[in-house]
Amino acid sequence: MRPAPIATALVLLIFPARDLALASTPAYLDPGLPVEVRARDLVSRMTLEEKIAQMVHNAPAIPRLAVPEYDWWNECLHGVGRAGKATVFPQAIGLAATFDADLIHRVATAISDEARAKHHASARAGRRDRYRGLTFWSPNINIFRDPRWGRGQETYGEDPFLTAEIGKAFVRGLQGDHPKYLKVAAGAKHFAVHSGPEGDRHHFDAVVSPKDLEETYLPAFGALVQEANVETVMCAYNAVGGVPACGSHHLLQEILHQRWGFDGHVVSDCWAIRDFDENHKVTANNAESAAMALKAGTHLNCGNSYPSLAEAVERGLVTEQEIDAALAILLATRFRLGLFDPEEMSPYASIPIEIVNSPQHRGLAREAAVKSLVLLKNEGSLLPLDRNLKKIYVTGPLAADAAVLLGNYSGVSGDLATILEGIVGAAGPATMVSYRQGALLDRENLNPIDWFTGVAADADVTIAVMGISNLLEGEEGAAIASPGKGDRFDIRLPPNQVAFLEKIRAVAPKLVVVLLGGSPIAIPEVHEMADAVLFAWYPGEEGGRAVADVLFGDAAPSGRLPITFPKTLDDLPPYEEYAMAGRTYRYMSAEPLYPFGFGLGYTRFEYGAIELDRKSVPAGESVTARVRVTNVGERAGDAVVQVYLTDLEASVRVPRASLVGFGRVELAPGESQTAVIAIEPRAMELVNDEGRRVLEPGLFQVTIGGVSPGARALELGASRPASATFRVE
Repeated sequence: MRPAPIATALVLLIFPARDLALASTPAYLDPGLPVEVRARDLVSRMTLEEKIAQMVHNAPAIPRLAVPEYDWWNECLHGVGRAGKATVFPQAIGLAATFDADLIHRVATAISDEARAKHHASARAGRRDRYRGLTFWSPNINIFRDPRWGRGQETYGEDPFLTAEIGKAFVRGLQGDHPKYLKVAAGAKHFAVHSGPEGDRHHFDAVVSPKDLEETYLPAFGALVQEANVETVMCAYNAVGGVPACGSHHLLQEILHQRWGFDGHVVSDCWAIRDFDENHKVTANNAESAAMALKAGTHLNCGNSYPSLAEAVERGLVTEQEIDAALAILLATRFRLGLFDPEEMSPYASIPIEIVNSPQHRGLAREAAVKSLVLLKNEGSLLPLDRNLKKIYVTGPLAADAAVLLGNYSGVSGDLATILEGIVGAAGPATMVSYRQGALLDRENLNPIDWFTGVAADADVTIAVMGISNLLEGEEGAAIASPGKGDRFDIRLPPNQVAFLEKIRAVAPKLVVVLLGGSPIAIPEVHEMADAVLFAWYPGEEGGRAVADVLFGDAAPSGRLPITFPKTLDDLPPYEEYAMAGRTYRYMSAEPLYPFGFGLGYTRFEYGAIELDRKSVPAGESVTARVRVTNVGERAGDAVVQVYLTDLEASVRVPRASLVGFGRVELAPGESQTAVIAIEPRAMELVNDEGRRVLEPGLFQVTIGGVSPGARALELGASRPASATFRVE
């Protein structure tokens, strides 16, 4: 036998056997290589046709490369959505009402646990179609600038800071903290300046000033990209300043990639690229639209426009090299999720399927629902109720409605607790609970016979469960009873419900109104009629039990409004205008019905004098505020401490006040605790008319309390806040 060449012997001595085996393995299948190297290698092995097919949301398999099919489309707004059984947490607007970032992180962690378990179960069964993947188009961090928007329920409200803080906690809970693998990929949407009208979203041009863009519409996106490393950004249907968002070089290149350093992928809203030529009329055909989106920085097309990239290459509108670069960025997400690695390498593959809708997750859903409930009125401390009352009458169109618990973009549960079920389950054994629906959701009863008011007259207390549902508000085509394609052009409670309450009030000794909905409802007449008003949002699968917990005092209400409730639409600018003047607590001059941050409890808190560590602050340095919070009532409760800052000597228009900090403090009766808040230099900056952030010298006021500053909150029974001033030199 001929001896082996010396060079070969040296090779065998230098490289271990494992490395020799890997030498014949494609680089993209080597888990030890960097993600970017693996993604580029995989792209290099594809044909142009294969590359283009991978850039559409329902990417097909490539058997010769062992690439499985993958559908990028998935939702988890407040639980794994549209994929069957899952824990249904309160709708996003309700999660924001908790003002509790730690809770939101725990909720998102539970959601991603269920997402991983469901994904691996599906993959093992060979099922890889829509809603089974690990790329989730949540959260929605658009600013809820106008209560008419039907999708405002999906957001975290009207404030950029609250939206950013809740959004960061949600993203971190979804994506996990493993140094190599993403748990799931979160997606911040809809970038940018997107908040209705729903009926015009495919052709609408959101005209916004540089100041409003920087001051209101962009901060939450910047925070999720730069501080939470969100993996995906979804660009919006609408145009911004005449350019479709998914084709905007300014938004996607200059701001998202260059300024913020975003290194994930951008996905179009579904069929948004088709709108370029069909509705925005900025291109002549689908090939030009696809080319415009690709060159602007949209990597993934939810829709059917990117197959036209083949024509765009033929016409010289884009190059194959540009497709390669975009696809490599897109595929990097799949590698970060471990989708090309052996399953046993994933730290999340062993999460058991039993975690889905498990008792611990249901308990978390109940906690979140309880903390989301906002007590708007409690005349004479009617609440909490004695569970051993002789007779309780439950009525209203939504009392026994299970669907209203869900909100939109939800999963489903086998155990939905309606408000009626929650009350019946919590009432004492000798308490008679009666129920009659009494009224329809949004129209008069066709049968004029009244069999409901007499029951109210005979009860110790009537609990009327009223409001709106996703039949009346929601996305473009989902709200099937909406005359406004999901938007609400009348934000009052439906007139038939008001008339029903008037009949009940005329005979009921005591009246509690539980309101359901995902957006502000103008209810001045209801506020006057009712002894107590509790706003419950769309509270999730445990909503009925959570409402009962609060009604009977097993838990104290502690939710706070993440959006202003106006008295009337007459107090707001036209819906189509995106200028912030006159909108939200930061710029609204009209007195609200219920102010941002408002919510009562079963006890009262006193805020002591604010102590500042300095009264004169050098430019670029922080100031620390301390305030002592005391429970001066007779029941335990959570003080939701809110910190607002006002620039008193600005050279340009600035917000009346801006939220710059918040947190929960649980206090027993008579207990005190000192809250310490550092106000960072960025919070002191203003945005000038050119959209640039500037730190000007001048006087600032810091206000700390349980609600946004204003006289209306005191009229409603809120604790008096504390305030102090300091000067930036």
